[in-house]
Amino acid sequence: MEEFEKVINYTFKDKELLKVALTHSSYANEHKKQHLKYNERLEFLGDAVLSISVSDYIFNNCPQLPEGDLTKLRASLVCEKSLFVFAKKINLGKYIYLSNGERKGGGAERPSILSDAFEAVIAAIYLDGGMEKASEFVLSFVVPEIKNHTAGKNFKDYKTKLQEIIQRNPGETLQYEVVDVSGPDHNRHFVVEVHLNSNVIGKGGGRSKKDAEQQAAREALELMGY
Repeated sequence: MEEFEKVINYTFKDKELLKVALTHSSYANEHKKQHLKYNERLEFLGDAVLSISVSDYIFNNCPQLPEGDLTKLRASLVCEKSLFVFAKKINLGKYIYLSNGERKGGGAERPSILSDAFEAVIAAIYLDGGMEKASEFVLSFVVPEIKNHTAGKNFKDYKTKLQEIIQRNPGETLQYEVVDVSGPDHNRHFVVEVHLNSNVIGKGGGRSKKDAEQQAAREALELMGY
């Protein structure tokens, strides 16, 4: 466990928390007489800590993304596939306590086992050192991925791009105006126009005002040939 602490750059005050996080149910079942705790409860908590850490970061650091894109981005970062990749980066499978049969059967490389253990480690750090330390651990993996995602086509910031183009001509002003809101409170649909001086150059709709503004800016850019 000391080797693993060096790998994750965190030293536990309560070593038992780390041991539980790294203990798979198969190992506990194989050693029933020892009444060992295993990591399923920690996995539950770690999932919540992971979600709030990622949500808080992208909300505060990706202001250009509308709600829909924030949801997609978070989902891509907290899914089993991503957690498996993160776990592989720290060679987590090497440190998990598995039954002999599970290890021989490739359990140390199984995505479900590794992703669950990764969430358990997050929870153990949270319980041992608090939210700040747990978030530091989480963000060391997800921030590079966030930068890759936000640089991709699915997360273009059309409003910023349009603003940069318009600013090349001093005196030109952009204004976004909500022209229609429909639907019940839990499923609103906004329609927004973007005006260049007094002329409508784009119109877009979305489930939030920000989303609709992005779509209006996208239409304006297409009209301008970008």
